[in-house]
Amino acid sequence: MYDFRPAAQTAKPELYHDLLQAAEALTAGERDGVANMANVAALLWEFLDEVNWTGFYRMVEGELVLGPFVGRPACIRIPVGQGVCGAAAKSGATQLVEDVHAFPGHIACDGDTRSELVVPVLRGGAVIAVMDLDSPALGRFDAEDRAGIEALATMLAERI
Repeated sequence: MYDFRPAAQTAKPELYHDLLQAAEALTAGERDGVANMANVAALLWEFLDEVNWTGFYRMVEGELVLGPFVGRPACIRIPVGQGVCGAAAKSGATQLVEDVHAFPGHIACDGDTRSELVVPVLRGGAVIAVMDLDSPALGRFDAEDRAGIEALATMLAERI
């Protein structure tokens, strides 16, 4: 059994360093991308407070399709360009949204979600997936969260 939970009150730089190390340990040498996404979704759930959904949408035949996650049931398919996840997939850029209700075209899979961080996973310059983090708290995610999840996405690009 693995126990990667961080210590209480860990500062964000150390938390994301530890998260990256745990993800590295769990995914190193594993060839199955779905298994790696599942473990990373669970790690995100364990490491981050005030989240109500952590997981992946995979790029499949030009649209985002639900991948491994932890949280309430979610939208299965998201067209590229729609919602926060679709915006990240279309632009290839991270979307950090303090208030999802102010985001034009937000797709409400969970009505409790108030803020969102979506980071594209790029391989060879193409979006292969997005990592989606939702929170019931307004403004939950900041630049440190963004940098930490972007580093994780970069590490995972060849493992999912």
